[in-house]
Amino acid sequence: MASAWETHARKARDILQQSIPKQWMVPANQLPPATQLNVVDFPRTSGILTDKELAITEMSATTLVERMGEGQISAEEVVVAFLKRSVVGHQLLNFATEFMAEKAISRAKVLDRYYKETGKLVGPLHGVPVSVKEHIGIKDLTLNGGYAAWVDDIAMEDALLLQCLEKAGAVFHVRTNQPQSLMHLCCSNNLTGTTLNPYNRLLTPGGSSGGEGASMGFRCAPLGIGTDIGGSIRCPAAFCNGYGFRPTARRNPTSGLKSPEPGQESILGVVGPLSSQSIEDLNLFQRAVLNQEPWDIETSLVPVPWKDARPTKNMTVAIMWDDGCIRPHPPVLRALKHAQKKLQGIGIKVVDWEPYKHGHGWDIISSLYFPDAAASQRALIAQTGEPILPLTEWAFQYSRPAPLAVGEGWELNHQRDIYRDEYHALMKSRGVDFILCPAYVGVAPVLGESHYWNYTAIWNILDQPAVVFPSGLNVDPQLDAVDKSYQPRTVVDEREWKKYAPERYTGAPIGLQLVGRHFKDEDTLAAASLISTALEEQMAKL
Repeated sequence: MASAWETHARKARDILQQSIPKQWMVPANQLPPATQLNVVDFPRTSGILTDKELAITEMSATTLVERMGEGQISAEEVVVAFLKRSVVGHQLLNFATEFMAEKAISRAKVLDRYYKETGKLVGPLHGVPVSVKEHIGIKDLTLNGGYAAWVDDIAMEDALLLQCLEKAGAVFHVRTNQPQSLMHLCCSNNLTGTTLNPYNRLLTPGGSSGGEGASMGFRCAPLGIGTDIGGSIRCPAAFCNGYGFRPTARRNPTSGLKSPEPGQESILGVVGPLSSQSIEDLNLFQRAVLNQEPWDIETSLVPVPWKDARPTKNMTVAIMWDDGCIRPHPPVLRALKHAQKKLQGIGIKVVDWEPYKHGHGWDIISSLYFPDAAASQRALIAQTGEPILPLTEWAFQYSRPAPLAVGEGWELNHQRDIYRDEYHALMKSRGVDFILCPAYVGVAPVLGESHYWNYTAIWNILDQPAVVFPSGLNVDPQLDAVDKSYQPRTVVDEREWKKYAPERYTGAPIGLQLVGRHFKDEDTLAAASLISTALEEQMAKL
């Protein structure tokens, strides 16, 4: 007889399997063998997509809207193309939790009728397919958040963010996988299993928005929605050669997201966009949402409209080569050197950044992640008896042994605020506008090995906007050999350094992270756009 958790897990798998549009599946004997690690180009030989559909799925959201506005392509053509690519991607990567094909195609037809009758687009995201992380509520659909105990929970309405996006014309076509507890930088749960990285299927696509990372890397959608409390948007983007944005907290609406700790305010999670193509699309997403003034409904949001910010070379970018705790792996350091040279070449002032008390920042945020000593999460898992996965337990052990007393929580919050003020003052005193740094200690980790979060989590405790984009480089065994002279500083540094051997990360893309000052979200995206474009132009010349 199946245990309670297995019965619940079967329900989640049945929802997924029944939702897959079978007519677009590649026959099993025509799929790449498991030994083929990189599958990003498979759509071209899959036989599922036409040449026109392949071209559509390689366009940015911005370009798609322009083409639909010119009448060159229809919303239905766009949605069907991305649905096809998503089905193929799921067969190879296991990134989806539910397809919404019929609803998406129906919605596209409505948009096409509107355009035909009026000659106008519904909004700035007219006809753009958007993949959605599963714990973001969609009316009448299940909302399990990666827990077996929540498999029967149903969302009563769309999350406010989705309401805004739909009014802007977006089409939601697929929901994406997340790890148990939503606190892994890998993506595995007991319901729908483990999601893989399209650039190397032995590596993780990241987490907790790991399904979104895979979706972007395989181009299953031009835009996706993830959440981030320690790197859960940025690491999937970095690991899968995509773009991701962590906004300042209380800018984007979060009502309608499911989490085990509603009301926890010591360290706020955020919701934000991922893109498969460009930072321009991240900006498009943000403008489409905030121009609708969601703070008039979710009153905890700051009433700050999205403003236009133009990229300018008149800025100072500081490069953080190392966080003072864990040394980055050779590919990441090579990508930073490459970026430094390119930025200096186009006239941007580049300086070095000495990290300020990053270990202290980690001590604060790790204590605040689970103020009840993970009791709420453990209780959810215990309800059905589902196994606690290794990386779930890894995350839980960061908490204090016992729940924080009220006074302890207050003191940590006080230390958090002092640290934020000190870091901000330091950037000002050094004349630094942005910090360019790793998004992770290395490239995408081997499945199950994502243990160190603080290259991203530090910006969560500081609540500074951060954007991730491709460096244009991939791991190269000839260029990224192990530095045998390096002597690790701590046990943790040694643990992370011992993981590195270039052959373990064959073909993995190298992402970089740009961090701005608190509430300088628009400026951060503008600067990242300039830097990303400079790197893309450099790669085009190679």
